[in-house]
Amino acid sequence: MPLLPFSNQGDESRQDKLAVLIDADNTQAAIIEGLLAEVAKYGIASVKRIYGDWTSTHLRSWKEKLLDHAIQPVQQFAYTTGKNATDSAMIIDAMDLLYSEKLDGFCIVSSDSDFTRLASRLRESGCRVYGFGEKKTPRAFVSVCDKFIYTEILRDREDDEDGAKPQAKTRKDFKDDRKLLKLLRDTVEDLADDSGWAYLGGVGQKITLRSSEFDPRNYGFRKLGDLFRAIPQFETEERPQENGSGRQVYIRCVNKRV
Repeated sequence: MPLLPFSNQGDESRQDKLAVLIDADNTQAAIIEGLLAEVAKYGIASVKRIYGDWTSTHLRSWKEKLLDHAIQPVQQFAYTTGKNATDSAMIIDAMDLLYSEKLDGFCIVSSDSDFTRLASRLRESGCRVYGFGEKKTPRAFVSVCDKFIYTEILRDREDDEDGAKPQAKTRKDFKDDRKLLKLLRDTVEDLADDSGWAYLGGVGQKITLRSSEFDPRNYGFRKLGDLFRAIPQFETEERPQENGSGRQVYIRCVNKRV
């Protein structure tokens, strides 16, 4: 469930302007379609840049994608062995953009912990920070972002030959995942009314605030409601929308023990 842009609450017709900065050395080209589709949920990608040594052969797969998606490549030579010049170039550009462009947020695409301080600094300046990286991404970088999306869920199915895309968990898997159950249970109980029911939309927003990397797709489910329906410790109920023709989903804990 997308995190609502915080800067547009007074103007629903306006979309956040975002800068998408990609670390080519730490990101696979197979995610690009999914990545840009995900970014579009949060705003408009006003700036799209990707950093790396484009004289190197290991970025060949990226070169084939840049023109199709209007991503500007930024050349960064590896001047010294063992030093990541790409990270430094991204950090410098991000700070330049912070002061030269009227941006609402940044999408930092990397699995490298070197961007932890950058993400913190951007948030201190009032910008939203969306992180994108593999599950190996260090916890410090994941936690400092407003929202963190694991790139395994963004891979194109045709390119996903190694089975990296998460498969739907079974009931036994959920029983063993005590951390997830506690997060879901505590959130539902915090928002529940006197009868124990909590509105799914509010639950999704609060879960994201508590856990930046939470996403039902990490567990093999496209929507949060589908995830709750698969867990026996919760029950769901659909109700008619008060001022509309749609329906709303409510959640309740049926087993308080985790």
